[in-house]
Amino acid sequence: MSSISDSHQLEKRAVPWKLCTICKEKLIFKSPREFTRHLRDFHCTKEGGSYVCRYGLNDVCPSLPVEGVSDRDYEDHIARDHVCNQPGLDGRFKGFNHMSVQPRPIAVPPNMANSEPSVVQDQHRWTVFNASVNLPAALNDPRLIKRETDFFSKTWGQDFYEKTYIPPSPFLPDIEKFHFDKYLHRTAGRLKKHQKHLQGPSQLEEQETFLTKAVKQTEKNRAELEQIPKLFMNPNFNLENPETFNAVFPWTQVEESRVDNSGIRHSSKLLQEKLSHYLDVVEVQIARQISMRSEAFFVTMTSHDRLQEKMKATLGSIKHLRDKIHALDELMARGSLRVLKYAKAKANHVKLYKMLKLMATVHQTQPTIQTLLSTNEFVGALDLIATTQEVLSQELAGIHSFRHLGSQLAELAKVIDIMMQEDFLKYVSSELNRPVTDTVPLTDEERLVAVLFGMLRLQRLDFIELYREEAFTAMKAVVKQTVIEAVLAAEDIDTEDNTGRLADHMRRLNYNQWMQLVMDLFSNYLVILNRAKAFHGIASDVIGIAAGKTKALTPVTSTTEDAMNSSEQATHLNVSVAEEVDVMLTTDSFNKATASLREMLYSIGDHAHDRCVKVMNARAKDGFLERLSSAEFVALSREVEKFVTDCECICGRRSMSLRGSLQSQANRIVNRFHDERRNKLSLILDNERWKPADVPTEFQILVDHISNTGKLSLPEKKTDPERKPGEFLMVDEQRFAVVGTVLMLLKIIVEYCQIVDDIPSVAPDLLTRLIDLLKIFNSRTCQLVLGAGALELVGLKTISTKNLALASRCLQLVVYFMPRLKKHFEGKLISKSMNMLKYFDQILKDYKDHIDEISNKLVTIMESMVHAQLSKWEVKAPMPSPCFRAVCKQMSKLHEAVIGILPEEQIKVLFIRINKTFKRLLREQLVKLNVTNDGGPQHGLVTSDLAFYAGSFKTLRGLEGLANEVNDAWEKR
Repeated sequence: MSSISDSHQLEKRAVPWKLCTICKEKLIFKSPREFTRHLRDFHCTKEGGSYVCRYGLNDVCPSLPVEGVSDRDYEDHIARDHVCNQPGLDGRFKGFNHMSVQPRPIAVPPNMANSEPSVVQDQHRWTVFNASVNLPAALNDPRLIKRETDFFSKTWGQDFYEKTYIPPSPFLPDIEKFHFDKYLHRTAGRLKKHQKHLQGPSQLEEQETFLTKAVKQTEKNRAELEQIPKLFMNPNFNLENPETFNAVFPWTQVEESRVDNSGIRHSSKLLQEKLSHYLDVVEVQIARQISMRSEAFFVTMTSHDRLQEKMKATLGSIKHLRDKIHALDELMARGSLRVLKYAKAKANHVKLYKMLKLMATVHQTQPTIQTLLSTNEFVGALDLIATTQEVLSQELAGIHSFRHLGSQLAELAKVIDIMMQEDFLKYVSSELNRPVTDTVPLTDEERLVAVLFGMLRLQRLDFIELYREEAFTAMKAVVKQTVIEAVLAAEDIDTEDNTGRLADHMRRLNYNQWMQLVMDLFSNYLVILNRAKAFHGIASDVIGIAAGKTKALTPVTSTTEDAMNSSEQATHLNVSVAEEVDVMLTTDSFNKATASLREMLYSIGDHAHDRCVKVMNARAKDGFLERLSSAEFVALSREVEKFVTDCECICGRRSMSLRGSLQSQANRIVNRFHDERRNKLSLILDNERWKPADVPTEFQILVDHISNTGKLSLPEKKTDPERKPGEFLMVDEQRFAVVGTVLMLLKIIVEYCQIVDDIPSVAPDLLTRLIDLLKIFNSRTCQLVLGAGALELVGLKTISTKNLALASRCLQLVVYFMPRLKKHFEGKLISKSMNMLKYFDQILKDYKDHIDEISNKLVTIMESMVHAQLSKWEVKAPMPSPCFRAVCKQMSKLHEAVIGILPEEQIKVLFIRINKTFKRLLREQLVKLNVTNDGGPQHGLVTSDLAFYAGSFKTLRGLEGLANEVNDAWEKR
């Protein structure tokens, strides 16, 4: 009690580690460890590897040196001076380190030495599991601005890394003794009772007393029973055993009885007394035990009697219950069970009957399949085989008599597959090879539908490829048959000579016969394509029905109901199909089959075009197509275009092989046509003498037709014998003096435009070639006239002004028709080729430049003549001077040369330029001669010449007032 009171008084004293006297916030600590950690975190500084305590006034500890101590000395200082600084507590906290109390060492088993710390044994011991910061986290802290200087001199531990003090949670209250007052008050009564029990005799002592008495009595009984030999206590004691008998009755006593009878009686008596003694001891023990358990024996016997009585009553009840149950069993259970037994037997009999009936039906499978195959019911036969195989594998599994039927049905399915393929090929061959005069697209539709459903039932989609191959074969035969018929129909071909190939005989056909062959071939191919289109429609409907995408046409469903019930109705089938058709194809298979059918139709159309291309190439080997006229080629182009359009309507896709072949032939024709016209134009230009030519009637009619219709096309040939050739070409009330070459060029241009109208596909090619032809005419005209090439070619003595004016007028004629030519091609070119129209603008500019060059040439000729005359001019009488007379004569000759060729407007513009040139040269000559308009004699002479010069223009038509003003010839002063 004294120790308890002392500890209570100690607790009442003020404990130093309970409160920090330095911090403004009054923190209360629960243990010295928390107080020590607080001093280390907030009242300690580290300088290098030394610790300086700052727990005191002005951050100076009165008991620790200022220079600092080690980590261990710092811990001892806190425990000694700040935690245990009261008398009587030094010994209690002596050696205080990281823990407030050093626990008593506990022995650790060897197998637990390296294991994790024990909660019970090691709860006060610091281990690596108590570390709050690991070394990599401390080294890689991104919040540190720079490394600490004492980093490598620190001691590793829980205080190695600085951390912010986290105050205790305000949500965790401090537990004091008054919190347990209610509990102590409630358990005070039980505590008193417990203490009272502790003060009285314990049950253990009473139990020990009872056990002591029982042990003493047992020891006493054991001492008495030990007198009896162990042999009699053996559970297997039996005197019939010789060893046991000899042990109870020794042989020595028996042998001694033979010697001395008195001894026998004595020893037997002793043995009898000994055994009697043993019996008495046993009986006494038994009696004692019985006496001790007499009450239990009495209760047992009484209970035994009662038990016997209850057992008799129970047996009676059981017997009565059994009798009653037996009666109930006979009355209620056995009859019902017999009913159930009979019902089960009936069900078994019905099941057996159905099984036998099913076996009989399966037994008739093969004859039924043969019957279905005889009527082309392939789908029904295959369904029957599949159903029978399913029945054999499920309901009739294990039936010995049907063990071979499954394999037989599988072989039969393979035979049906082969039969369907053969039947399909036979049908397709006969269908495609029918005479082309038979215009019915499809015959025997029921047979085709039956075969298609059968092949789809086996997931055989290769029938599409088979049909395509058969169609290719049929097309090859159609070509051969058509050519043979065309050759035989030609009367001028000897068909008795069969040594040549069929293509050689075909080349002997003339244009009309060959065109008839082409039209017949196109017609026959359209028949084949229509048959393929009909097959495509039937196959599409069958595939749609097999995939559940299309509703089949049934004999009991009206058209109105079909339109109401389904948006996708079979549009090609003309035969009725069962209303409920099993879905045989998946969506992927349906899409694949539909795409294959579409590609089949495309490929058949492409093959038809390829075959036609081969026929045309075979006929074109001898240059037949290149020799065709434009009208003939146009007729061929129209037939080809019609066939291509019909094929596109049937197949749904435009094929380009035949059109491409025709395009290549058209390009060859264009090349030949262009080469002929270019050579013809070059030859005419080389022989052109550049003199005005009479305009034949046909050219004037051509120009009139263009003017009246506004189209560059050839007119219908009309003979007008009364109409004579004209001197000029009249174009929209304009007169053109032309040479024969430009007339031929004009006709060639119209022929180009006519070909463009007939064959629009060659418009880009013809445009470039026509531009090339126009460039040739322009460049050759420049070479022959301006370049004086005609002097050598045709033997002209000189290139006169009349030749130049005529060349300019011919170029003007071409320029006049250039906008119409551009407009004509603009309507024939496709949108992506419209940029080619810029070539017309370029060639138009070239022609205009050429015309300007000819005008400049005329001015240059007159300038050189005037310069030559004025250089010899002298201002003296008589007047007019010979120089001015010669100039006026040359002016008159020039006007006479161009007046019938160039229009008056161009002549006036030309002579205005010449007049300006004359005045310029005269002004220079007057300056050179030092003659001025000062009113002197020379001024009068010059004025007289100028008056003569101005008067000469009055005689020139259209130039009467051109030289009225001549005073500007004088140099201005």
